[in-house]
Amino acid sequence: MTAAVLGSGSWGTTFAAVLADAGCTVRLWGRDQEVADQVTSQHRNEKYLPGVELPARITGTTDAAEALAGAQLVVVAIPSQVARTTLEGLRSHVAPGAVAVSLMKGVELSTDRRMSEVVAEALDLPADRVAVVSGPNLAREIADRQPTATVVSCSDEATARFVARACSTPYFRPYTNADVVGVELCGAVKNVIALAVGIAQGRGFGYNTTATVITRGLVEITRLGLSLGADSATFSGLAGMGDLVATCSSPLSRNHTLGKHIGQGMTLEEAVAATGGTAEGVKSCRSVLELGQKAGVDMPITAGVVAVLHEGMPVDDMARGLLSRPQKSEGVSVDH
Repeated sequence: MTAAVLGSGSWGTTFAAVLADAGCTVRLWGRDQEVADQVTSQHRNEKYLPGVELPARITGTTDAAEALAGAQLVVVAIPSQVARTTLEGLRSHVAPGAVAVSLMKGVELSTDRRMSEVVAEALDLPADRVAVVSGPNLAREIADRQPTATVVSCSDEATARFVARACSTPYFRPYTNADVVGVELCGAVKNVIALAVGIAQGRGFGYNTTATVITRGLVEITRLGLSLGADSATFSGLAGMGDLVATCSSPLSRNHTLGKHIGQGMTLEEAVAATGGTAEGVKSCRSVLELGQKAGVDMPITAGVVAVLHEGMPVDDMARGLLSRPQKSEGVSVDH
């Protein structure tokens, strides 16, 4: 199988390596000519994955038409907030019958659309030819070929199985799931919760606080998902609790790292610069909160992150606000 991976950052390059290890011929597209040349000639991407040797089946290019020509699988790994404009310009190059795969975890700011919806609209594809991949997938660990599992979700089971076969390796185990809404919401909102955990840890709070934010964060994710028609089982699985724990616990998570910088007193601009790369939750937190408000779902942790990052609220005020909320039962129903 020939696959095109759009986005030569750490996750795009890592997933390209997974596909190549699974037997695919992979063309990796990005805007950085130096990265593309290095991928092709040296089988490395030192800018985003230093020290990792990439499979020889991967070639790099800055020519999107070349990357997409005849590709049966089109994998999208670009920042979520520029996905629509980027993909619309590439639509004419996508091969007839190709399946698209979104690796992106966010909600579009201008429309509150999930990433699979953005991909389908921008590339003019039916939903049954758009899959999403989500789970505890920290790029560096997978690039080092450490064992992990993931979820491939699509409304069409045959498409999900097709994608799962394309990325199945001895170290990367895909499971299929038909709950696209739930899987994508887990991927988007966990970044926001990871920011909150990072902020708390940067402020000096310990494991009790971390466990509290992760657990109540899962409640927030579940409330939103159930209100939008997701399957409750998704939230205790790899895309839900699995991804949430990995992203909130690991220093490899950019959202966690950026939150920690904020908790230590940096401004947002300083934290973004210190973190490097894209921390999707910084922008997506506003669209996630808006999605919750439209659905009538209470999302206090998300609201606190938005207030701290974008409205000037001091970190200590966020903590006080969360702890002073009215007492209630622990349930996940949308009226809690």
